[in-house]
Amino acid sequence: MAEAPVFLVEDDAAVRKGCEQALAIADIPVRGFADAESMLAALATMRPALVVSDIRLPGRDGLTLLRELRQFDRELPVLLVTGHGDVAMAVEAMRDGAHDFIEKPFPSERLIAAVRSALDKRALLVENRQLKEQLQAAGLSALIGETPAIQAIRQLIGTLAPTGVDILINGETGSGKEVVARAIHDASGQRGPFVAVNCSALPETVFESELFGHEAGAFTGAGKRRVGRIEHAAGGTLFLDEIESMPLALQVKLLRVLQERSLERLGSNHSIAVDCRVVAASKADLKALADAGQFRADIYYRLNVVSIDLPPLRQRRDDIPLLFAAFLHEAAQRYQRPPASWTPADLARWQAHDWPGNVRELKNVANRWALGLPDGLAGPAAAPPAAALAAQVDAAERRAIEAALQASGGNVAQAAEALQVPKKTLYDKLARHAISAERFRPA
Repeated sequence: MAEAPVFLVEDDAAVRKGCEQALAIADIPVRGFADAESMLAALATMRPALVVSDIRLPGRDGLTLLRELRQFDRELPVLLVTGHGDVAMAVEAMRDGAHDFIEKPFPSERLIAAVRSALDKRALLVENRQLKEQLQAAGLSALIGETPAIQAIRQLIGTLAPTGVDILINGETGSGKEVVARAIHDASGQRGPFVAVNCSALPETVFESELFGHEAGAFTGAGKRRVGRIEHAAGGTLFLDEIESMPLALQVKLLRVLQERSLERLGSNHSIAVDCRVVAASKADLKALADAGQFRADIYYRLNVVSIDLPPLRQRRDDIPLLFAAFLHEAAQRYQRPPASWTPADLARWQAHDWPGNVRELKNVANRWALGLPDGLAGPAAAPPAAALAAQVDAAERRAIEAALQASGGNVAQAAEALQVPKKTLYDKLARHAISAERFRPA
């Protein structure tokens, strides 16, 4: 499929020709139009990747064209070309959704750089939309976050889930191991149930019966046959949480299930075929436990064919605004409360906190916040890992901008007012940090 062209709207034939030649030399497909009306007519047969338009046009001007294009496709980047007296107008147009503006006269290098920047933004938006659609289709939309580690985990789940391979998930308490396990199940296409077993919560006296089931009369009180958790997970996923807590004596039986895909209920000599995927999770280093004789090495190596390492929340601080917003929305609906807002100072405090309870602790804070209560974070906030001063300043500035955009619903003018900076300055910072105000606006 041919690459979508840039639509260039310029009524001055000489300027239009020069811009077309510059873009063509830069290997950027371009199609020129003398007015907005002919360009809009062309939309019926061709979708552009970007529209570059002069503000001063016969008939519809560039600002009117911008508004119509925003109705046509809110993600379509529009680059405005201005005369010297139109700069204020162009800055205001950026508030209404224009990607950028170029002031006449401009060298061809400036035009090419601005066009490439807008095309990169368009490609990123398309890629993100496709990824979200794929995640929703695969059941991975519950994995909230855009940090590289979380994106890599989503891609890994998308690859592994359909294969049926057993998986080991490593991560601290509260980091979201069961969320990942459910995402694996949802993305697998399996029709059977998701059966979760917390190995640390079951008393050892009932562990074997719970996991493998029993026949009537197998032991005192066993009045009738009971199907165990493993058998119940047929055609689906068995999730063994905190598997490091499983008694050593039962690990031998689990090994047989993993190797032979069969089990025997307590009190029975009949072998039952097991058809389920096993996903195990551990907050401890199973290799170290195996070396110390506290966990069977053969089970560790059987489960560790594929492993997923979940980062703690303190290592993915940039995901805190997205996670908190999602948890807050969920809590507001649950408690039937109006949506609560927060300030850049609140977000800075949360991003500085060490989060020993990880995502689970953040969710609890969001619940308290939705109820109008203090966040409950006691003691001085822990400082983030040491970094170069410039990097810390950039990170703090980015967090403050994203918090202001989140609080304003993506309204750049309101965010600029909250941050006490001119709108033009904020637009420059948005471009420098590659932040799109669009993603903070209500759908």
